Amino acid sequence: MIDFLRRKRRERLAALTPDGIPCMARHPAGAGRWRMGRVLTGPGGARWVPRRGEPVPLPAGRATGVRPPSVKEGMAINPGSRIVACTYGTGGVGGSIEIAVMPLDLRELLGAVPQAESDAGTASP
Repeated sequence: MIDFLRRKRRERLAALTPDGIPCMARHPAGAGRWRMGRVLTGPGGARWVPRRGEPVPLPAGRATGVRPPSVKEGMAINPGSRIVACTYGTGGVGGSIEIAVMPLDLRELLGAVPQAESDAGTASP
């Protein structure tokens, strides 16, 4: 009976856990405030979904660099996180976004938004 209750509790907790990579993002990169959200992946590509507001699709998104937060940024986000600078867009229309994730989620984010070829050897997870 105890095993049954434990299994049901695990199933309930798994159903409550939202999908995606938890993060904070600044859009456009280098401006504005850090906002909580999640990076979701799917057949249409990656997109950043803020806790409040409209989702930001990241078509043809590429990670251009990975860095630790500055002292000033560390006051707004977790100082142990890593900031991934990304560019996105096709056909000359695009933008930039900075996504802050915890080190354990960095590899998953770089899988969703692959690194640009020029920086692929310089940044490490």
